[in-house]
Amino acid sequence: MVCPNKKFTMSASIVSSSFISPPINSSFSSSISNYTPLLSSFSSSPLFLRFPLKTLRSSSSRCSSIRYRRRRRRRSGLCGDRVLVRAFQKTDEAIVTVPNMTITPAIKISDSKLLAKNHTILTAVPDTIIATSASSAGPVEGVFIGAVFDEDNSRHVTTLGTLKDVRFMACFRFKLWWMAQRMGDSGRDVPLETQFLLVESRDGDDEGTSLYTVFLPLIEGPFRACLQGNAEDELELCLESGDVETKASSFTHALFVMTGTDPFATITSAIKAVKSHLKRFRQRHEKSLPGIVDYFGWCTWDAFYQEVTQEGVEAGLASLTAGGAPPKFVIIDDGWQLTGGDTDVKQPPPLLRLTGIKENQKFQKKDDPSVGIKNIVSIAKEKYGLKYVYVWHAITGYWGGVRPGVEEMKEYGSAMKYPLVSKGVLENEPVWKNDAMAIQGLGLVNPKSAFKFFNDMHSYLAEKGIDGVKVDVQCILETLGGGLGGRVELTRQYHQALDTSVSKNFPDNGCIACMSHNTDALYCSKQTAIVRGSDDFYPRDPISHTIHIACVAYNSVFLGEFMQPDWDMFHSQHPAGEYHGSARAISGGPLYVSDAPGKHNFELLKKLVLPDGSILRARLPGRPTRDCLFNDPARDGVSLLKIWNMNKYTGVLGVYNCQGAAWNSTERINTFHQTGTDALTSHIRGQDVHLIPEAATDPESWTGDCAVYCHRNGQLVTLPHNAALPVSLKVLEYEVYTVTPIKVVTPGVNFAPLGLIHMFNAGGAIQGLEYELIHGKSGSVGKVEVQVKGCGIFGAYSSVKPRKATLGSNAVEFTYDSESGLVSLSLDQMPDENQKFHIVEIEL
Repeated sequence: MVCPNKKFTMSASIVSSSFISPPINSSFSSSISNYTPLLSSFSSSPLFLRFPLKTLRSSSSRCSSIRYRRRRRRRSGLCGDRVLVRAFQKTDEAIVTVPNMTITPAIKISDSKLLAKNHTILTAVPDTIIATSASSAGPVEGVFIGAVFDEDNSRHVTTLGTLKDVRFMACFRFKLWWMAQRMGDSGRDVPLETQFLLVESRDGDDEGTSLYTVFLPLIEGPFRACLQGNAEDELELCLESGDVETKASSFTHALFVMTGTDPFATITSAIKAVKSHLKRFRQRHEKSLPGIVDYFGWCTWDAFYQEVTQEGVEAGLASLTAGGAPPKFVIIDDGWQLTGGDTDVKQPPPLLRLTGIKENQKFQKKDDPSVGIKNIVSIAKEKYGLKYVYVWHAITGYWGGVRPGVEEMKEYGSAMKYPLVSKGVLENEPVWKNDAMAIQGLGLVNPKSAFKFFNDMHSYLAEKGIDGVKVDVQCILETLGGGLGGRVELTRQYHQALDTSVSKNFPDNGCIACMSHNTDALYCSKQTAIVRGSDDFYPRDPISHTIHIACVAYNSVFLGEFMQPDWDMFHSQHPAGEYHGSARAISGGPLYVSDAPGKHNFELLKKLVLPDGSILRARLPGRPTRDCLFNDPARDGVSLLKIWNMNKYTGVLGVYNCQGAAWNSTERINTFHQTGTDALTSHIRGQDVHLIPEAATDPESWTGDCAVYCHRNGQLVTLPHNAALPVSLKVLEYEVYTVTPIKVVTPGVNFAPLGLIHMFNAGGAIQGLEYELIHGKSGSVGKVEVQVKGCGIFGAYSSVKPRKATLGSNAVEFTYDSESGLVSLSLDQMPDENQKFHIVEIEL
């Protein structure tokens, strides 16, 4: 397009919504058409590109067709007869103009419609909606959307247009603290407080190509946006500052919309574009995961609740270690801090507030109180071999904040604030009106003193040997922004202080975010790498178990772009223990239980935990498979939920029947609903593991065929590309499949390692895989070397009986099932201390 026979590089910066700005160091010779998807509206008007003038000047020496005519105020020139270049002497930029060029943007508003690659997503889009190019975020197929209102206010709601005849999945807050999923096909189905919306549209009939459009309501200045629907099937944009004195009337970047043909890649690219725009958070893959994610742990909460003591902590560690499932980290949950209630509260019980940053008497050593919490930390690490000890605290110190007037806490400037919950949250969770925090208020540390507060507490804990913190109650900050610049600003100040303190005091990045599912926090998350994925595991609430698995999986589609979701603790000795445990094994996040001492199911735990306390963790956040994204496996009565994840050389699929209970939009609580008692049937394919080609050692030549091992019944099958395997499950039943690409070693000889087949995530044991073809006089021999973590039964698929198997340098016995092709051999012990893995060689 421009100087077609010349090559030069330019850097560009954003001009305005009327200009395209190519990304930094983009190749100008690669053609202007690379940038056309960035426009939201240019059909016949000129296309403008703005570049630093000095770069254009330096490039002109290599492009003879650019010439300048000197004028007093500007220079202009032509590049061939196609592109006009204008530069102003008093600026450092040049504008490249392409006249009368037809643009076909990926996302645009045209004729009152929001179009995504010619798919109509919204109709009746009002004139007050503004679309701005996302070009400053790089060459992405998306736009920012805003709106103009008649007057300044602290809360605005406007329609974006009508949403019909699509399928969508929404992540919305059904509580102040937590999100859940909701599916639908029109605007009226979009819940209040929707923070993430993924829309599927099809080209033509049901067999047409699917397009995935993601809507991300953002923060803009002191305002935070969310989506909601109304009875007229309109999709609405709601903007709130959380402070009646913080007002605005014009917004340009309140919502980001992007489209693509791969839903997972489109979501990741959209979050990346938003990150480039906001410059206030980092994505999951850019953060350092704390060491706890690779080990088995125990949390004190459901074992003791607030009655936890250091004696109870030791009892739990001793009990698990004795049974062969040694925890390597512990979270001492709520119950270790110094707290007290207000003396003037007439309606008991008083809301407890923090009265000191140190431990309470339960965690002090009787003969030497000064040792403090270090006593149980030393016992945990020295006697039971733990690597990490975490403690719990609220982001405001405690549930009721920091108690004002306490002498040793005066320096933090705590003052009473009463939560002002947003309208959407209050409608979804009406019980908030009677919450103790709403009635009795909360002692909020002065935001200017937040770092000192966190640093004083964390440095004390670190000195005592604590390695990290679980920081709870985070969403409360959005309700306390009145008089403090609003919810976004207060959240930003607190999280900046928290991040700085964690970075300073816990070098392993020891922090878990909890009760934190608002975008105020997500879009300023730079440090924390683990986030609780859903509402709690409730061992005594039968409604909650299917809901929990569905929620963590769908929430991970969104949350997993920012942090590694933590699917929460569970009880191993519980009727739904295997259901929960298998899901944790494929979640990619931390794996820990909250069993009471002596109440364990070690048969289950040994499917999760190796004898050294390590686990076989999957590499990514577990998420629903592509064909499940818009099904409703909790409500529709027909769908099973399939969850995929990746290991280095295998994939893993979990299938769950989650029907029968969900959040009730009428009663505004989780309820049972009628569902059938018969098993539901679905099917799995190798390609359900979305990134399964990455597990192949030679993805370019891989045929798409997979070996699939079924955990519960021990069956091994081979699935040709696109072939399906049926699965039938009743409510609260599950199945886990290890999926491995089949390697053609030699003609007629195929192989696929499975891993430690007694473990839920069997393939997570495979840490290295190499194939070698040895040519000899009598023919070719294939050798497979597998590096295996852990111990147990190693399994693999082979189309022929192996000639021999060796472990290290020693030949070992193996069994071969000629019907299924299952090769199995026993790894009786963990690798030697000086070795990370077993080396298994199989000759074919």
